[in-house]
Amino acid sequence: MDIFEKCRRFTRAKEAIEAGIYPYFRPLSGNDGPRVFMEGREIIMIGSNNYLGLTHDPRVIEAAIAATKQYGTSCSGSRFLNGTLDLHHQLENKIAQFMNREAALIFSTGYMANLGGIATLVGKDEYIILDKSDHASIYAGTRAAIGAQIKRFVHNDMESLERVLSQLEPETPKLIVCDGVFSMEGDIVRLAEILPLAQKYNAQIYIDEAHGVGVLGEHGRGACEYLGLEEHVEIVMSTFSKSLASIGGFVAGPQYVIDYIKHHASPLIFSASPTPAATAAVLKSIEIIETEPEHMQRLHHISDKMRYEFKRLGFDIGHSKDTPIIPLYIRNDDLTFLFWKRLFEEGVYSNAVISPAVAPDQALIRTSFMSTHTDEDLDKVLEIAAKVGKELGIIQ
Repeated sequence: MDIFEKCRRFTRAKEAIEAGIYPYFRPLSGNDGPRVFMEGREIIMIGSNNYLGLTHDPRVIEAAIAATKQYGTSCSGSRFLNGTLDLHHQLENKIAQFMNREAALIFSTGYMANLGGIATLVGKDEYIILDKSDHASIYAGTRAAIGAQIKRFVHNDMESLERVLSQLEPETPKLIVCDGVFSMEGDIVRLAEILPLAQKYNAQIYIDEAHGVGVLGEHGRGACEYLGLEEHVEIVMSTFSKSLASIGGFVAGPQYVIDYIKHHASPLIFSASPTPAATAAVLKSIEIIETEPEHMQRLHHISDKMRYEFKRLGFDIGHSKDTPIIPLYIRNDDLTFLFWKRLFEEGVYSNAVISPAVAPDQALIRTSFMSTHTDEDLDKVLEIAAKVGKELGIIQ
């Protein structure tokens, strides 16, 4: 047997393609935000994380163009050496101010921000405690933390968390890492209950706000602000690829912690820095979020409407609450693929999520909405979802 034998045995994707139900790597030929062009026709997009629709805001586009003209298309180096621009410092200062933190550090992707932040902060024989539903990038960060001890607790289950914490050495350093908004379930971290447990068992808290920034909180700072508990969380992280209309990510927290990560995180030191265009787009997006709250208000209205209507139609939406992420639980991989295919045929693009991304009995269609969806878009989605759901016996 050679190293490629496992590749030869992998036939699941090929079988799905041959059956006509493969939902992944579908190319877009045009993108207007709520509507996209795929396979020669216009499709309503309910699978994007472009929550505020800012990827098509003319001001964001112009900021990216202007930065490219001034700085070029790439920095051609890492932040540590020749790749830091004054624009990067402007963005880090802006993020620190926006997120109500002493300091911030930007990375070229959100995945790298979690990889670098977690792996750098947790060392040999120290503990990382994870919610089982945490994002894959958080798990990547834990695996990269050499010698760290990894413990997991049942999703948003505080009894499970306390059982884990109570079995650990009291004086050993511990970091509890959770999503603020869980990317598949659409529910929110139970931070008010985690805090007393963290204090009781001598642990610090790290919250991934990738799906919370621009979505939750009076100022759009995410779940910690929404819950009124920002000052109790030591480290927050987020991406630029959701509400902030770009690509990249950041960690923010106390100055001394950020300084340590800046000088020890391999994904920062050994990767090319964020492009000028990406950096400028984030700066402009934050400015829009700060000055135009109507985008978040519209998003909340849409999210509430779709959550109510999906539930009224009979779909199982789990514990989704106050976020634009609304899962439609199918709980069967093959039926999930078939439901996705029929939605796509009818003109709706969603995301099929099956095992191993979720447990085998948790397969779902992940829907997510943008502030730029029209009422006509939403009504059409509901009409199609009801038609296909009844056709396949998912709803009555």
